[in-house]
Amino acid sequence: MEKAIRRYWPIFVLPTFLAFILGFIAPFAMGVYLSFCKFTTVTDAKFIGFSNYLKIFTDASFVHALWYTAIFTVVTVVLINVLAFAVALLLTKGFRGTNIFRTVFFMPNLIGGIILGYIWQLLLNGVLLYMNRTLTYSSVYGFWGLVILMCWQQIGYMMIIYIAGIQNIPGDLIEAAKIDGATSGQILKNVTIPMVMPSITICTFLTLTNSFKLFDQNLALTNGEPSNMSELLALNIFRTFYGRTGWEGVGQAKAVVFFLLVAAIALTQNWLTRRKEVQQ
Repeated sequence: MEKAIRRYWPIFVLPTFLAFILGFIAPFAMGVYLSFCKFTTVTDAKFIGFSNYLKIFTDASFVHALWYTAIFTVVTVVLINVLAFAVALLLTKGFRGTNIFRTVFFMPNLIGGIILGYIWQLLLNGVLLYMNRTLTYSSVYGFWGLVILMCWQQIGYMMIIYIAGIQNIPGDLIEAAKIDGATSGQILKNVTIPMVMPSITICTFLTLTNSFKLFDQNLALTNGEPSNMSELLALNIFRTFYGRTGWEGVGQAKAVVFFLLVAAIALTQNWLTRRKEVQQ
């Protein structure tokens, strides 16, 4: 069997490898090249150097979207992980009906982003109308609307990961801590949290990248209103590329900067949290 695998593995790997090159590597490389060009279509691209990149940080809408997205990401990462961990702790206590609760909490993650955005737009605007307000009244309303939407969608998914981590903690450790007289708070701080650090690493990575890349929910919930003040980075890049004539290259340059920014933050977070993981 091993000899056969060594002999024929290229036959099985090659189709997937070709699909990966055609579907990801080639478009990515083309996108990087186009970020240095002025173009309206791929065929009329003209190399202009770093001009597109120089325009990025003189674009006030991009700078605002960058800070708006950064604050949104910090708030959602903290809220989602704290609440998901708390729910996971509660649902590993062994009371009746935990499987039903886990299913109910997970279900929002199955709803598509555009649909979810429109559902919460109706719900939140219905509440805000009592104060003669809507989500598009100011960027603050849009911000907290996006936070509520993101938390409602993501908490259940992260909860499942935390439950798996908590259930993987050896029972002997908990029993030994109780015998030594540790309180519930001490067990949580010194045993549970260190032992679920791999789950914390995964959940933090997912919430961090999902928050930075949020697009369809932002489009459906506020569409960047009022005056693009509730616009996240992904929506800003989309509008630059498709909504501003002659700025296609700038939009592509923004996309490259966006990729580098998310990759750098995600890799840094992954490195920092992995250092605190405890081997079982």
